[in-house]
Amino acid sequence: MTKADLVEQVAAAIGPGVTKKDCALVIDGFLNAVKAALAEGHNIEIRGFGTFKVRKRKNRIARNPRTGESVEVPARTVPVFKPSKHLRSRVARLDDA
Repeated sequence: MTKADLVEQVAAAIGPGVTKKDCALVIDGFLNAVKAALAEGHNIEIRGFGTFKVRKRKNRIARNPRTGESVEVPARTVPVFKPSKHLRSRVARLDDA
């Protein structure tokens, strides 16, 4: 699903009172707020959906698969997403279908 597909679904869910352009502005605003919060190191919790967090990864030794040479990967900060129990159970239903 692309951002354009998301805009289409939100516009359809809201109804004829809101244009796709307005929905795109709302989605862009939401995504920018998430990016800004994560860039500042804040966590974002959306009940029933999941949590966006910033996690620090330690430095480690990795191996170049082509040459077999050991390479040190430096410590870094990465964004992670942890889905809620509700979202996990809904996705798990796909296995039953």
